[in-house]
Amino acid sequence: MQKTLDRLLTCLAWLSGGGTLLAVSLLLVFLASHGMPGIDAALFFGDTPWLDALLARKPIFGGIWPALVGTFSLVFLASVFSIPLGIASGIYLAEYASDHRHSLLDFMVDLLSGTPSIVMGLFGFTAILALRKTFLPGARTGLLLAGLCIGLLVLPYVIRTTESALEGIPDHLRLLGPSLGLTRWQNINKVLLPLAGRGILSGAILAVGRAAEDTAVILLTGVVAHAGIPGSLADKFEALPFRIYYLAAEHRSPQELEQGFATALVLLLLTGLLFLAAVLLQRSVERRWKTR
Repeated sequence: MQKTLDRLLTCLAWLSGGGTLLAVSLLLVFLASHGMPGIDAALFFGDTPWLDALLARKPIFGGIWPALVGTFSLVFLASVFSIPLGIASGIYLAEYASDHRHSLLDFMVDLLSGTPSIVMGLFGFTAILALRKTFLPGARTGLLLAGLCIGLLVLPYVIRTTESALEGIPDHLRLLGPSLGLTRWQNINKVLLPLAGRGILSGAILAVGRAAEDTAVILLTGVVAHAGIPGSLADKFEALPFRIYYLAAEHRSPQELEQGFATALVLLLLTGLLFLAAVLLQRSVERRWKTR
C-alpha cells in the first residue's frame, strides 16, 4: 500500500512538473512567434533617431523606450525601499523580537503579504488625497509614489525569506560566534548573515521580479500612456506592464497588437535579465562573505 502511494505521489509530482514546463514552453513559443517579428529599433524608439532618444534630445512617439526607463526606475525605487527595510525587519523578527512582538509582527506581515495589488494602489491614491487636504496641497501621483507602493507590496517577500533563512541555521552554527566571544551583533554580521545569504538574496531576487511586472498598483499611482521619460520623481511615467495592457485593450490596428506582443516579450526578457543580474550579484556577495 505504501509503495503504491509513493508511486502515485511520484507520478503526480512528475505530472505537475511536466505540466508547468509545458505551459511555460507554450507561452514562450506563443510570445516568440507573435512578438519576434515586431522587435526592431522602431519598437523602442519609434521614428526618433536612437541617439537622440537615448540623450533625450527629442520626444519619442510610438516607441517603448520611455516605458522601459519607467520600469527600470520603478524597480530601482521599489528595491531601494523594500530590500534594506525587509532585511532589517527579518533580522529583527528572527533574532531580537520577543514572543509577543514576534506574533504581532508576524500577523502584520501576513496581512501585508495578502493585500491585493489594487488595494495597495488605492492606498497610494488615498494617501495623495489626504496629503492634498492637509499640509501638502501640491501632492500628486507620480513615479515616487508608485515606487513606494510597489516597495510595500514586495516588502513581505524580503522579510519572510530573511526570517526563514536566519531561523533555519542549525544551533551548532548559531552558537559558533558566542563561543568565540563575539557580541550578538557581531555574531549576526559575521556568522549568521553569511550563512543565510543565499536565502536572503533569493528574497531580494523575488522582490525585483515582482516589482517589474505589477500593473494594478501603478494604474492608480501615476502611470499614463505617452507620458515620455519622467524628468523627476514627481512626474507621470510609462511602464511596460501598463503599455502591454493599453495596447491589448485599446489597439486600433493589427500592427499595434503586434507591438503589444513584442512589448510582452521585451518585458519577459527584461525580467529574465534582472533575475540573472540578481543571481550574479548573489554569487558575488556570497564569495565576499565567505572570504571575510
